[in-house]
Amino acid sequence: MRPVVADCTTRRLAADSLPQYCSGTEVVSTETTSVLLLLHSLEFPALAKSLPSTEAGTGGCPYSASARTDLSPRVALYTEEYAADPHRVFAQMRRRHETLAPVELAPGIPATLVIGYHTAIRIFNDPEHFPADARSWEKNVPADHPLMPMMAWRPNVMRSTGREHARYRQAITAALDGVDLFSMHQNVEAVATPLINDFCMDGNAELIGQYAFPLTFEVLNAMLGCPPDLGQYIAAGMAAMFEGGAAATEADARINEALLELIALKRAEPGRDVTSRLLAHPAGLQDSEMVHQLAVLYGAGIEPLTNLTVNTLLLMITDPRFAGTSSGVAPTTRDALNELLYTDPPMANYCLSYPRQPTMLDGVWLPADQPVLIGMSACNNDPAIHAGEYTDNNAHLAWGSGPHTCPARSIAYMVAQNAIDQLLDALPEVQLACPVEELHWRPGPFHRALSALPVMFPPSPPLGP
Repeated sequence: MRPVVADCTTRRLAADSLPQYCSGTEVVSTETTSVLLLLHSLEFPALAKSLPSTEAGTGGCPYSASARTDLSPRVALYTEEYAADPHRVFAQMRRRHETLAPVELAPGIPATLVIGYHTAIRIFNDPEHFPADARSWEKNVPADHPLMPMMAWRPNVMRSTGREHARYRQAITAALDGVDLFSMHQNVEAVATPLINDFCMDGNAELIGQYAFPLTFEVLNAMLGCPPDLGQYIAAGMAAMFEGGAAATEADARINEALLELIALKRAEPGRDVTSRLLAHPAGLQDSEMVHQLAVLYGAGIEPLTNLTVNTLLLMITDPRFAGTSSGVAPTTRDALNELLYTDPPMANYCLSYPRQPTMLDGVWLPADQPVLIGMSACNNDPAIHAGEYTDNNAHLAWGSGPHTCPARSIAYMVAQNAIDQLLDALPEVQLACPVEELHWRPGPFHRALSALPVMFPPSPPLGP
C-alpha cells in the first residue's frame, strides 16, 4: 500500500483556514478534519484541540482518511535510562503504538521511530516518499547542534537520493569490491596477535580499549590506506559524533581536516586501497565529495564494527549455549553474530529519512521534513516476525535494506568474526569480570555501545609470531 501524501491544495487549505479557526469560525466537517490532522502532524496540539470535533472519513479530502493523531509524550532516546534497557522502552512503545512511535533524539529534536518490521521494509524501499536528504529539516535546526554531524545532508551515498545516490553508490561499491578478503583475514590476525600478547599474561583486560577498538581502527586504516596518525584524529572524532554531545560539531571539523589530508596523500601516492580506488573511479569524485564518502566509511567502520565485535563477545562469554554441552555442539561465532545483529544490533536506531510532505503511514500522519528513523533493534524484535531462529537467518535489518543497504557487510562480518575467533582461541576461558548488570551502556539515540568490557582469564603465554 502506498502512503497517503498531502498535496499542495490541502496544505494551502490548512494555512488559509487558520485565521478562521483562531477567530472561532467553523467550516464544513471535511475541511475541519483536514486542518485538525495537519495541525496534529505539524505539532500544534494546543491549536488543534481548539478546533471543532469531527469524525474522520466524512468527505473527499485526502486528509479525511481515518488516521491517528497521537499526542503521547515523546520518548527520549538520549537518556541513561533508555541506554540501560532499550528493549524495555521498545516494549512500552509497542503497547502504546503499533508501528510508529513519537520520540525525541535530543531536547527539542522530535522524530518518529519505526518499530514495525514490515513498515520499515516499506520505508526502506520507498525513497520517493522517504528520501534521505535532510536539507529541509536542517533549515530549522541550529547549524552547531550536536546531532547535525550525524543527521545533516552531505553529498555522500548515505544522504543522497536519485542519480547522485546511484553515482556515489557505484563508486563506493566498486572500491569495496576491490578489497581482498583473504588478505584482510591475514591482516586481522597480524593485528590481533600483538594486542592479545600485551595483556594475555595479566589475567585481565578491558576488551574495548585494549582489543576491539585498536584492532578495528588499525584494520580499517589499512583498508583505506590511512596513516595511523591521521586515523587517530578520525577515530576520536567519530566516537564524539556517535555520542551526539557538545563536542560533536568540533569533532566533525577535525575529521574533515584529516580526511582532506588523506585525500591529498592518495592523489600524490595512490596505492592498493579503498581511498585510491575511489579517487580513480569514473565517477570523478571531487575532493569535497571524497571527504564525505570516506566519512561514511569511517563512520560505519569504527564505532559500529567495534560495537558489533564487543557486543557479540559479551553474548558469547555470558550465554552458556556458546560454551557447548555434552549433548550438543556450541553455536559458532557466525551464529552469535547473526543472533546479535537480530536481537541487539550495534546501530539500534538510524537509517534516517525526511518525508517531503505530510504523509499518512499505517494510519499515522508523519509531519513533513521531520526525521523518520528505523529502529533496527525494535523492528528485528517485532513479534510479527520474530521467531527466535538466527542460524543462517539474514532477514534482520542491521545492514539496512533497499537502495541504502550496507555495501560493506561481508567485510564487517569477516573482521568481527576473525577478531572474536582470535581472542577466544587464545583465551578460551575468558569470562566477564563483573556482574553483567554493572556494565554501563553509553547514552545516545543511535548506537548500542558499552563504555567498557572488563574480563578475566587464567594468565596465558604470548602467542607465537
